[in-house]
Amino acid sequence: MRKNCLTITEEVHFSRYCVEGSYGVVVSTAHGLFETTLPAAASPDEILAALHKRYTRPHGDNDLTRDVAERLFRYFSGELVDFQYPMDQRRFTPFQQLVYQAVHAIGYGSVKSYGEIAREIQRPRAARGVGAAMAQNPLPIIIPCHRVIGSSGAMTGYSAPGGVGRKEMLLRMEATVLRKKLEALAEK
Repeated sequence: MRKNCLTITEEVHFSRYCVEGSYGVVVSTAHGLFETTLPAAASPDEILAALHKRYTRPHGDNDLTRDVAERLFRYFSGELVDFQYPMDQRRFTPFQQLVYQAVHAIGYGSVKSYGEIAREIQRPRAARGVGAAMAQNPLPIIIPCHRVIGSSGAMTGYSAPGGVGRKEMLLRMEATVLRKKLEALAEK
């Protein structure tokens, strides 16, 4: 789990999800989604131990964490899933808020470059800043930082477990899902 600059002493809720034997977690506060992790933990106990180290008051699931965990499972199972949920933005800088909003809007199976995001948020020289914001993204998949690539089309930087290889896998999975949907539509 990632470090946070905000110490959470309030109650948080969490749900775990499992994809092919690896566990991820969804954490929420009263303000919305706070953190998601990609499936990487070997056991539910590993997730619980990490939660208790990071949060002083972790509680079981709630409707939000259950729903997001279920959608993440469906996403990793190859379904086209929408992730429109409230996010706890208290620890985001104003720049990160702009970046995360722009990245959140990137469609399933689409990509944009760091420079395109910088121009979109009216900070055309801030491509590296966009990359730095992506490296601190606490909500991977929800804020789909895997859809942000280098201006040359190269897969660059991915701080989640699995690194750039996982980024490529996620983009290939999304492309396959979209291709199958288009083929199904063409058959009708």
